[in-house]
Order: sequence, then C-alpha cells, then structure tokens
Amino acid sequence: MIEDKKPKFFYGYIIVLAAFCIMVANAGTVSTFGVFVKPLLTEFGWTRALISGASSLQRFLASLVGIGAGRLTDRFGPRPLATACGLFLGLGFFLMSRISTIWQLYLVYGVILGIGTSGFLVPIISTIPRWFVKRRGTMTAIVLSGFSIGSMIMPPLTARLIITYGWRTSCIILGIIALIVITLAAQFLRRDPGRMGQLPYGADEVKTEESRLLTEGFSLRQAIRTRQFWILCGIFSCLFFSLSVMFVHIVIHAIDLGISAISAANILAILAGVGTASRIISGSAADRIGHKPVLVIGFSLLLASLLWLLVAQELWALYLFAVIFGFGFFGAANLESPLTAKLFGLGSLGIILGGVEFVSVTLSMASPILVGYIFDVTGSYQPAFLTCVIVGTIVVILTLLLSPIRSEQESK
Repeated sequence: MIEDKKPKFFYGYIIVLAAFCIMVANAGTVSTFGVFVKPLLTEFGWTRALISGASSLQRFLASLVGIGAGRLTDRFGPRPLATACGLFLGLGFFLMSRISTIWQLYLVYGVILGIGTSGFLVPIISTIPRWFVKRRGTMTAIVLSGFSIGSMIMPPLTARLIITYGWRTSCIILGIIALIVITLAAQFLRRDPGRMGQLPYGADEVKTEESRLLTEGFSLRQAIRTRQFWILCGIFSCLFFSLSVMFVHIVIHAIDLGISAISAANILAILAGVGTASRIISGSAADRIGHKPVLVIGFSLLLASLLWLLVAQELWALYLFAVIFGFGFFGAANLESPLTAKLFGLGSLGIILGGVEFVSVTLSMASPILVGYIFDVTGSYQPAFLTCVIVGTIVVILTLLLSPIRSEQESK
C-alpha cells in the first residue's frame, strides 16, 4: 500500500532524463547518414538511390522489430531492450568502418543498425505516458527534444571528423558514443511508477472514467479496426516521407549547389535545433488547446517549407527552409505518442504505437530511394521536392479528418 505522504522526489523525472540522454545518442548517431553519402559516392561510385536504400532498410527493420519491442516493453519495461539495442548500435557503427561492398552497407547499416534502433523510440515514448498523466505532452516533448539536439550536434561534428580523420574512423567514434551513453542511461529506466512505489504524476486528478480508459484502453486488435488508427498511420507515413528525404538528400543537394560540406551539414543542425524549441512549445500547447490544432499548425508550416525549398538556391535560403521545416515537423511528430495514448489508452500502448510506427515507416521507407532515383534519372532534385509538396498537402487533409474515438468506444 502506498503511503499518503508523497515522496520527496518523483522518479519520473529520472526516467525523463535517462530517456532524453538515450534519444540524444541514438538520434545523433543515426542522423549522420546523409553526411556519409558524399564520402561513399567518392570512394565507391555507388548511385544515390543505391546508397539511400540502406537508410530505408534501416528504418523499415527498426519499425518492424519495434512492434515486438513495444510488446516486450508492455510486459518487461524498456531497460533490457534499450541496453541490448545500445550494444547493437555500437557494434553496427564499428562494423560500418570496415565495409567495402554494397551488400556490407546494407547488412551493417540496414540490418544491424535497424535492429539496434528498434528498441528506442517505441519503448521510450510508450513509457513516458505511464509516468505522467498531467504534463504528458510536455514530458514527452522534453524526451523527444533529445532527438532534435542529437540531430543538431552530430551531423556538423561528424562532417568535421570526416575531414580530419576520414569516414571510417568517424564511424568508430560514433559507435563508442552510442555504446557508452545508451547502455549507461538505460540502467535508470523503469516500466511504471508502481515498481517504485509511486503513482503517475497527476493520476489523483483524473476522472474515474477517463482513468479507466487510460489504464485499460484498446488492444492492438481493437485499435486496428478503427479508422483513427489508419488515419494516424497515414498522417505519420506522410510525415516520415519528408523527413527521410531531408536527412538523406538535403546535405548532398546543398553540396551540388556549390555549398561546402560543413555548411551543408549545418542545415541539418539548424533543422534539428529549431525542432528542440518546437517540441517543447507543441507539447505545452497540446496540453492546453488539444492535439489536433497543434498538428494542423505544424503540418501547415511543413508544407510551406517544402514550397520554399523549390526556389531555395542559396545557403541563407536553405537555412530558412531548415527553420520552418524543423519547427513544423518536430512540433507535429512530438504528438505521436501522446495522441496515440489519448485515442487508445495505455493498456497496450507499446504495441499499438509500434503498429503505427511500422505501418507509417513501411509506407514511407522508399522515399529516399525514390528521390535518389528521380535525381539519377533527371539530374535535378526539383521533381523530387515537388513530390514532397504533394505528400505535405495530403497530410494536412488527413489531419483535418482525424476525430476522437471515445464515442465509438462508448457505443460498444
């Protein structure tokens, strides 16, 4: 029985800090793929579409294995998964430093790093809602800002490492960072407050009916029978489509325009840096005005940035693109876990979130390959970026179609 006296310190804040550090290391290392495209082109002469396929395979396997990771998190918590995946991520980057053929790139980056990244996003962002009822959007935003900060720091740093030490040594350095930071931080993770003799933050202020929905909620089988589940999948597949394209191709696009490699890598840094502020703002705004208005604003900014990219030819214009895109993308992406929890409850949140991730990534995984192929055929990124504009328009429409699921739940 939990004592009436509240503990002096709520362990949920340790969960948030540990999860934040893991996200910094995970996202920071994986987001550097676009920086390695130019060195791989130079050394091996592979096409952009062929190189991009390794990134698509990595994202696909991460989402596929992430479904199982979500189920295991629902049962055992995130700590063992995050620890194992930290080991895989470190190993993957060590092996990346030794590749010499295209199949090795696909095996190491696509398969090993795909498995390595599967145990972070879904297990972590499905754990935060278990610890926080109030301030859920804000706490999720803080954790996911680690994605933005890691993506802001590591691409420019990696570009400098490549210039100084070469791309192979840079891979080893990234592997060491991932291995140490992730495996250590993972030891502080816990599945839910009950295991620490505590209650979720704000649980005593939630109405009984709402509390039942949050703690029980839908099973995966029930969730996939609702149109909200598939609308969510459509929304985030469109979102991931654009992000995948930018992480793989925006740096090499800028280099093609005559911009230096370091300045080009800074585009990703600015995009991610703006995303840090965007996540905090959107999480706080969602707690106050609801998820849907924040999503509509975020996707509208995303669409505006893609339209601007069609005419952006100079460095300052690409930096402005990064600001608008980062604010729109990360502000919207930040709401995936809180929105899924609100629609379907916490009982099977891990596996439901894993399902949304898998469908979304599967539908969007070919985007870097498609864009690389379009460039290889046309010699220009303009047709490819126009495709991103069309996808951005679709996501705004899907967001407007999203409605609450409570009425359907009550009618059963």
